[in-house]
Amino acid sequence: MNERFLQTQKLYQVVDFEAFAFLVFLAVGTYLFYKFLLGNVSPERHQNIRNHIRSLLRHFLIFGLSFLFYSLLAEASDSYFRPLLPYFAFFTFAVGAFCFVRTCHLLVLQYLFLSSMRTGVPLLLVNIFSLLLSIVIIFWTVSNIFGVQLTPLLATSAAFSIILGLALQDTLGNLFAGISIQMDKTFEIGNWLEVMNGNNKIVGQVKELSWRSTVLVGFADELITLPNKLIASCQISNFSPEGSPILRSQTLKFRHDVDISSALKCLEEAAKEVPEIRTQPAPSAFVLEATEVGVVIKLIYFIDNYGRQYGIGDQVLSKALKLLQQNGMFIAKPSLEVSQIK
Repeated sequence: MNERFLQTQKLYQVVDFEAFAFLVFLAVGTYLFYKFLLGNVSPERHQNIRNHIRSLLRHFLIFGLSFLFYSLLAEASDSYFRPLLPYFAFFTFAVGAFCFVRTCHLLVLQYLFLSSMRTGVPLLLVNIFSLLLSIVIIFWTVSNIFGVQLTPLLATSAAFSIILGLALQDTLGNLFAGISIQMDKTFEIGNWLEVMNGNNKIVGQVKELSWRSTVLVGFADELITLPNKLIASCQISNFSPEGSPILRSQTLKFRHDVDISSALKCLEEAAKEVPEIRTQPAPSAFVLEATEVGVVIKLIYFIDNYGRQYGIGDQVLSKALKLLQQNGMFIAKPSLEVSQIK
């Protein structure tokens, strides 16, 4: 092949047994990392990593076969297929570079899993790493394998870069906003968020953080996609911090003749019967106010799962009404007073 298009000697130096062995050892090390250090991740995380390993194994099989054909062809100096050697070499190099990026991608993914076994890993950070590594390899290939001098090309592409930057302004804004969110550790995958966008409140559990957006799952399992720029500019309330229980309450109205101490005790006992309510701090009931209609009692309790708040509230109310009825106490009936205007 003409050296003017492909630096064959440089290519042959790169595609050698040492490079092949390095990639194999890197892949084996990545698998051993998963085998011995990630045994405690959730079944979902195990399945995710195994899918990556299976995909990587298929790519390495193609790489191994291409390297084998290249090695046999390189040894057969009088072969009829000798002119195809540079093509086999470049194909082997391309597949090897792809395997290298995918292996590093999986290794970084596993490293992030190691420090985040409970929640998950934002793929945005892993994808950015893979993108930067791919760009470096492409630039090195163009410069060293194809012999193209990139410095003059980059110097003359300033205008194109400005136009491209303006065209991708929103995309880049979302990308950097996503990076900022991850660096600040505002929230993690699996956290429940309330996002205040003006007068609109958006509630959901974080499912994924991508290049462009953050994906939430609402109470009705609906997918809510919010641009990262919007997330970065909104007020966010995180209801899933480690070790911080979530306060919830129920308010009931009783008639004036109710035994207040017994009513308070029934409400507290009802809350204690719900397993998902924390025993510490213990549920507490108190008189909120007394009006001409009746006595208002408020029950407060603490939970850990924000997404289960309505189901837990329903259990509390059902048990409270049952206990009150067993003790001869009833909540006040709603009343409507109508006055005739003369």
